[in-house]
Amino acid sequence: MKIKNIAIIAHVDHGKTTLVDQLLKSTETFRTNEMVETCVMDSNDIERERGITILAKTTAVHYQDYKINILDTPGHADFSGEVERIMGMVDGVLLVVDAYEGTMPQTRFVLKKALEYHHKAIVVINKIDKPSARPAVVIDEVLDLFIDLGADDDQLEFPVVYASAVNGTCSLSEDPATQEPGMIPLLDMILKEIPDPEYDDEAPLQFQPALLDYNDYVGRIGIGRIQRGTMRLNEMVSCIRVDGKIQKFRIQKLYSFLGLKKIEVETAQAGDIVAIAGLDDIYVGETVCKEGCEEALPLIRVSEPTVQMNFGTNTSPFSGKEGTHVTGRKIEDRLFRETQRDVSLKIERVDNKEEWIVSGRGELHLSILMENLRREGFEFQVSRPRVILKEIDGVTCEPYEYVQVDVPDEYVGAAIEMLGNRRGILENMHSQDGQTRLIYTIPSKGLIGFMTDFLTATHGYGIINHTFLDYRPIQPDVFTGRKLGVLVSINQGMATAYACGGVEDRGELLIEPGANVYEGMIVGICNREEDLAVNITREKQMTNQRSATKDTTVVLKKPRVFSLENYLSFIDDDELVEVTPKTIRLRKLILDTVERKKFDATKIKKH
Repeated sequence: MKIKNIAIIAHVDHGKTTLVDQLLKSTETFRTNEMVETCVMDSNDIERERGITILAKTTAVHYQDYKINILDTPGHADFSGEVERIMGMVDGVLLVVDAYEGTMPQTRFVLKKALEYHHKAIVVINKIDKPSARPAVVIDEVLDLFIDLGADDDQLEFPVVYASAVNGTCSLSEDPATQEPGMIPLLDMILKEIPDPEYDDEAPLQFQPALLDYNDYVGRIGIGRIQRGTMRLNEMVSCIRVDGKIQKFRIQKLYSFLGLKKIEVETAQAGDIVAIAGLDDIYVGETVCKEGCEEALPLIRVSEPTVQMNFGTNTSPFSGKEGTHVTGRKIEDRLFRETQRDVSLKIERVDNKEEWIVSGRGELHLSILMENLRREGFEFQVSRPRVILKEIDGVTCEPYEYVQVDVPDEYVGAAIEMLGNRRGILENMHSQDGQTRLIYTIPSKGLIGFMTDFLTATHGYGIINHTFLDYRPIQPDVFTGRKLGVLVSINQGMATAYACGGVEDRGELLIEPGANVYEGMIVGICNREEDLAVNITREKQMTNQRSATKDTTVVLKKPRVFSLENYLSFIDDDELVEVTPKTIRLRKLILDTVERKKFDATKIKKH
């Protein structure tokens, strides 16, 4: 059977995974009686809830006499390392672009990677059924992006398919009335435009994993493309490691892909995308060869982490009350197991402490890991995220981001002021239909803690997208600290409505009456710049005196609800986020009120 290998690339939420659903349905990959959910490729609970793809997924369909291997890639900047690595596995890409939003920062990033590999691109203008769709303008934007990224003449002649993935229709015309059920025009375009893989069946085996998977039965699984030769189950092979050493192992499992399933096979031919198990610590970019014919392929570069934070065992007074996995050994085992699957993640133990430095590609990358852990019953605490500095040619450098901000015209001034305060450099500005698009280059540390303030300043109407750009010499410190102080509990107990009502005029509460609190726990946001210690458990004194307000009820404002990412960007350097399966709390690093005041006083003297 002949093979085509393609990747589906796009900015987040432009419809990649929904399009894969429709390709699977159009090729009758599912049985007629099979129950199929939407976004079937997003198998992780968090992927489904958030509507984002986190890890690249491999699937395949049969169409005519071809097997089409399809890689569904993440669209969010924090998971861009997945996109980079799979480009060597495919021969062409489907670039999905929203018919209204047009090209976005991540569209630029993923297309740049595809063009670097000289891949042929088919442009899919998705959501053509939207009343606000503007396909002709979007096509011009895509063409400008191709030119801007230095595409060659052949790549500039890209074919276009218009689709509504959510409705399962597509056509070759921009007129929505011409949309037809099914994805046959797109599948025909793939067969016509995407080249067949080049390979030599007779040459000795060469295979290179670009993605990793893991399960408890077979351990680490390497997913990649067979560059040449034939791979056989139970065959003894050599692996050329990252350090150049050669290790022999037996292929214990060999999987091919079809639909949502991994199918165990006896043999696989060159050009196909397969998964293998047998080497416990197989790593991205290593080369699996026939014994005696060891010839390494060029190493695949794994994106370096740009953000890190400290994970530690929960040391609050409520430790062990809500979680089942609370010990340092269990947390360490789980963190290191995650690195078996996610090569962009780095874990390092802190000496003489039950604490680990966890480095990743961004705040979202790390918060997804935290969310997975808490759902599995883990309890832990984490510090504020910080950027990772690099020494380049003797100069200390920091990561920079390419940022695109879309705001209504009335909030442009606020957005420009906020980004300017964080050392942002305005590269471009464009207004249309009451909306303004700002393009900025900004140090990554300037974006830590930015999102909450930005949404407040733009009344929730602002949209920000960013992607890693490069490392540049470090600039004078960017102010990323919180402007307002916090309300901190001075004792342990249950928060009362009476006490909450008493402190409401001092700031905004983060808890409700009835919540259990402890000394040093953050219960609200102060309306001043300094922290304020409060008694949130105080009860109304009972007396035999009749009160004029005896029968009045305390009416409280609803407390502010934060997501995990909001908490991470909200905290200061002397604060932690306590994460348990049931609750997320904010706390001070030093819980004791007197000790904390002494520490703050010495800190002020030093400054």
